[in-house]
Amino acid sequence: MRIVIAEDDALLREGLALLLRAESLDVVATTDAPAPFLAAVDEHRPDVAIVDVRMPPTHTDEGIVAAVEARRRHPDLAVLVLSAYVEQAFATDLLAGGAQGLGYLLKERVGRVEEFLAALHRVADGGTAVDPEVVGQLLARSRPDSTLSRLSPRERDVLALMAEGLGNTAVAERLFVTEGAVHKHIRSIFAKLDLAPDDRADRRVTAVLRYLEDTQRRR
Repeated sequence: MRIVIAEDDALLREGLALLLRAESLDVVATTDAPAPFLAAVDEHRPDVAIVDVRMPPTHTDEGIVAAVEARRRHPDLAVLVLSAYVEQAFATDLLAGGAQGLGYLLKERVGRVEEFLAALHRVADGGTAVDPEVVGQLLARSRPDSTLSRLSPRERDVLALMAEGLGNTAVAERLFVTEGAVHKHIRSIFAKLDLAPDDRADRRVTAVLRYLEDTQRRR
Protein backbone atom coordinates (compact mmCIF):
# COMPACT_ATOMS: atom_id res chain seq x y z
CA MET A 1 0.00 0.00 0.00
CA ARG A 2 1.44 3.37 -1.09
CA ILE A 3 0.50 6.30 1.16
CA VAL A 4 0.83 10.09 1.08
CA ILE A 5 0.36 12.00 4.35
CA ALA A 6 -0.78 15.63 4.53
CA GLU A 7 -0.55 16.94 8.09
CA ASP A 8 0.88 20.28 9.24
CA ASP A 9 1.61 19.09 12.78
CA ALA A 10 5.20 17.83 12.39
CA LEU A 11 5.03 15.52 15.41
CA LEU A 12 1.85 13.79 14.27
CA ARG A 13 3.01 13.67 10.65
CA GLU A 14 6.29 11.97 11.46
CA GLY A 15 4.67 9.75 14.06
CA LEU A 16 2.17 8.52 11.49
CA ALA A 17 4.93 7.87 8.99
CA LEU A 18 6.94 5.86 11.54
CA LEU A 19 3.87 3.88 12.58
CA LEU A 20 2.92 2.99 9.03
CA ARG A 21 6.45 2.11 7.97
CA ALA A 22 6.75 -0.14 11.02
CA GLU A 23 3.74 -1.99 9.58
CA SER A 24 5.63 -2.43 6.29
CA LEU A 25 3.45 0.12 4.52
CA ASP A 26 5.05 2.36 1.90
CA VAL A 27 4.82 6.04 2.90
CA VAL A 28 5.96 7.65 -0.35
CA ALA A 29 5.63 11.29 0.75
CA THR A 30 4.77 13.46 3.77
CA THR A 31 3.58 17.03 3.27
CA ASP A 32 2.42 19.94 5.42
CA ALA A 33 0.23 21.98 3.06
CA PRO A 34 -2.35 21.46 0.30
CA ALA A 35 -0.20 22.41 -2.72
CA PRO A 36 2.68 19.99 -2.01
CA PHE A 37 0.13 17.34 -1.08
CA LEU A 38 -1.56 17.56 -4.47
CA ALA A 39 1.83 17.57 -6.18
CA ALA A 40 2.83 14.44 -4.26
CA VAL A 41 -0.41 12.68 -5.22
CA ASP A 42 0.12 13.55 -8.89
CA GLU A 43 3.72 12.36 -8.77
CA HIS A 44 3.45 9.19 -6.71
CA ARG A 45 -0.12 8.03 -7.48
CA PRO A 46 -0.63 6.56 -3.98
CA ASP A 47 -3.32 4.07 -3.02
CA VAL A 48 -4.33 6.10 0.03
CA ALA A 49 -4.01 9.72 1.16
CA ILE A 50 -4.19 10.57 4.86
CA VAL A 51 -5.27 14.20 5.12
CA ASP A 52 -5.78 16.63 8.00
CA VAL A 53 -8.98 18.70 7.77
CA ARG A 54 -7.41 21.99 8.84
CA MET A 55 -4.22 23.04 7.05
CA PRO A 56 -2.34 26.23 6.15
CA PRO A 57 -2.77 28.99 5.33
CA THR A 58 -6.11 29.64 7.11
CA HIS A 59 -6.49 26.33 8.98
CA THR A 60 -10.16 26.07 8.05
CA ASP A 61 -11.11 23.67 5.26
CA GLU A 62 -7.95 23.50 3.15
CA GLY A 63 -7.48 19.79 3.84
CA ILE A 64 -11.02 18.91 2.78
CA VAL A 65 -10.75 21.01 -0.36
CA ALA A 66 -7.43 19.35 -1.23
CA ALA A 67 -8.86 15.88 -0.59
CA VAL A 68 -11.84 16.55 -2.87
CA GLU A 69 -9.51 17.89 -5.57
CA ALA A 70 -7.21 14.86 -5.24
CA ARG A 71 -10.20 12.54 -5.69
CA ARG A 72 -11.33 14.55 -8.70
CA ARG A 73 -7.92 14.14 -10.33
CA HIS A 74 -7.54 10.51 -9.28
CA PRO A 75 -10.98 8.90 -8.76
CA ASP A 76 -9.47 5.64 -7.52
CA LEU A 77 -7.61 7.37 -4.68
CA ALA A 78 -8.76 6.31 -1.23
CA VAL A 79 -8.80 9.12 1.34
CA LEU A 80 -8.68 8.92 5.12
CA VAL A 81 -9.42 12.31 6.68
CA LEU A 82 -8.24 13.10 10.21
CA SER A 83 -9.75 15.81 12.39
CA ALA A 84 -9.13 17.00 15.95
CA TYR A 85 -12.91 17.16 16.49
CA VAL A 86 -16.12 16.56 14.55
CA GLU A 87 -16.55 18.90 11.61
CA GLN A 88 -20.17 18.16 10.73
CA ALA A 89 -20.38 20.16 7.50
CA PHE A 90 -17.10 18.77 6.20
CA ALA A 91 -18.01 15.15 6.99
CA THR A 92 -21.37 15.50 5.26
CA ASP A 93 -19.78 17.13 2.20
CA LEU A 94 -17.29 14.29 1.86
CA LEU A 95 -19.90 11.56 2.15
CA ALA A 96 -22.18 13.35 -0.31
CA GLY A 97 -19.47 12.90 -2.92
CA GLY A 98 -19.56 9.12 -2.50
CA ALA A 99 -18.45 7.02 0.43
CA GLN A 100 -16.42 4.39 -1.41
CA GLY A 101 -12.79 4.42 -0.35
CA LEU A 102 -13.38 7.17 2.19
CA GLY A 103 -12.73 7.47 5.90
CA TYR A 104 -13.26 10.21 8.47
CA LEU A 105 -11.64 9.66 11.87
CA LEU A 106 -10.89 11.75 14.92
CA LYS A 107 -7.15 12.09 15.53
CA GLU A 108 -7.48 10.44 18.92
CA ARG A 109 -8.15 7.16 17.07
CA VAL A 110 -4.57 7.13 15.79
CA GLY A 111 -3.47 6.19 19.30
CA ARG A 112 -5.63 3.09 19.09
CA VAL A 113 -3.27 1.52 16.62
CA GLU A 114 -5.24 -1.60 15.75
CA GLU A 115 -8.45 0.35 15.15
CA PHE A 116 -6.63 2.95 13.08
CA LEU A 117 -4.87 0.38 10.91
CA ALA A 118 -8.11 -1.56 10.43
CA ALA A 119 -9.83 1.63 9.25
CA LEU A 120 -6.93 2.44 6.92
CA HIS A 121 -7.04 -1.00 5.30
CA ARG A 122 -10.84 -0.88 5.01
CA VAL A 123 -10.65 2.46 3.19
CA ALA A 124 -7.82 1.23 0.95
CA ASP A 125 -9.99 -1.75 0.00
CA GLY A 126 -12.77 0.59 -1.14
CA GLY A 127 -14.83 0.54 2.03
CA THR A 128 -15.98 3.28 4.39
CA ALA A 129 -14.63 4.08 7.84
CA VAL A 130 -16.44 6.78 9.77
CA ASP A 131 -15.57 7.46 13.41
CA PRO A 132 -18.42 6.43 15.75
CA GLU A 133 -18.27 9.86 17.37
CA VAL A 134 -18.72 11.49 13.98
CA VAL A 135 -21.72 9.32 13.19
CA GLY A 136 -23.25 10.02 16.58
CA GLN A 137 -22.96 13.79 16.29
CA LEU A 138 -24.14 13.89 12.69
CA LEU A 139 -27.25 11.99 13.71
CA ALA A 140 -27.80 13.89 16.96
CA ARG A 141 -30.78 15.71 15.50
CA SER A 142 -32.32 12.61 13.97
CA ARG A 143 -35.50 11.02 15.21
CA PRO A 144 -34.98 8.64 18.13
CA ASP A 145 -36.34 5.79 15.99
CA SER A 146 -33.43 5.74 13.59
CA THR A 147 -32.91 1.97 13.44
CA LEU A 148 -33.25 0.09 10.19
CA SER A 149 -35.70 -2.51 11.50
CA ARG A 150 -38.42 -1.28 9.16
CA LEU A 151 -36.38 -2.02 6.04
CA SER A 152 -36.82 -5.19 4.02
CA PRO A 153 -33.79 -7.46 3.43
CA ARG A 154 -33.51 -6.18 -0.15
CA GLU A 155 -33.68 -2.55 1.02
CA ARG A 156 -30.88 -3.28 3.50
CA ASP A 157 -28.83 -4.75 0.65
CA VAL A 158 -29.35 -1.58 -1.37
CA LEU A 159 -28.44 0.65 1.57
CA ALA A 160 -25.32 -1.41 2.33
CA LEU A 161 -24.10 -0.89 -1.24
CA MET A 162 -24.93 2.82 -1.00
CA ALA A 163 -22.71 2.91 2.11
CA GLU A 164 -19.89 1.48 -0.02
CA GLY A 165 -20.21 4.53 -2.24
CA LEU A 166 -21.93 2.83 -5.18
CA GLY A 167 -24.26 4.80 -7.42
CA ASN A 168 -27.64 3.49 -8.55
CA THR A 169 -26.32 1.90 -11.74
CA ALA A 170 -23.58 0.04 -9.88
CA VAL A 171 -26.04 -1.09 -7.19
CA ALA A 172 -28.34 -2.47 -9.90
CA GLU A 173 -25.46 -4.39 -11.47
CA ARG A 174 -24.35 -5.88 -8.13
CA LEU A 175 -27.87 -7.00 -7.23
CA PHE A 176 -28.81 -8.11 -10.78
CA VAL A 177 -31.89 -5.88 -10.86
CA THR A 178 -32.95 -2.96 -13.01
CA GLU A 179 -31.95 0.59 -12.19
CA GLY A 180 -35.65 1.40 -11.92
CA ALA A 181 -35.97 -1.20 -9.18
CA VAL A 182 -33.07 0.40 -7.31
CA HIS A 183 -34.77 3.82 -7.54
CA LYS A 184 -37.93 2.26 -6.11
CA HIS A 185 -36.04 0.67 -3.23
CA ILE A 186 -34.26 3.94 -2.41
CA ARG A 187 -37.55 5.84 -2.36
CA SER A 188 -38.92 3.24 0.02
CA ILE A 189 -35.81 3.50 2.23
CA PHE A 190 -36.23 7.27 2.47
CA ALA A 191 -39.90 6.89 3.33
CA LYS A 192 -39.33 4.25 6.02
CA LEU A 193 -36.53 6.33 7.60
CA ASP A 194 -38.78 9.42 7.56
CA LEU A 195 -36.41 11.37 5.30
CA ALA A 196 -38.52 14.00 3.61
CA PRO A 197 -37.44 15.57 0.27
CA ASP A 198 -37.21 19.00 1.89
CA ASP A 199 -34.83 17.88 4.65
CA ARG A 200 -31.83 20.22 4.83
CA ALA A 201 -29.47 17.26 5.03
CA ASP A 202 -28.80 15.15 1.95
CA ARG A 203 -31.16 12.17 2.28
CA ARG A 204 -28.70 9.71 0.77
CA VAL A 205 -25.97 10.79 3.21
CA THR A 206 -28.31 10.59 6.20
CA ALA A 207 -29.50 7.11 5.20
CA VAL A 208 -25.90 5.92 4.89
CA LEU A 209 -25.02 7.40 8.27
CA ARG A 210 -27.92 5.57 9.88
CA TYR A 211 -26.74 2.34 8.29
CA LEU A 212 -23.24 2.89 9.66
CA GLU A 213 -24.61 3.69 13.11
CA ASP A 214 -26.71 0.53 13.08
CA THR A 215 -23.74 -1.57 11.93
CA GLN A 216 -21.52 -0.19 14.69
CA ARG A 217 -24.19 -0.82 17.30
CA ARG A 218 -24.46 -4.49 16.25
CA ARG A 219 -20.70 -5.15 16.52
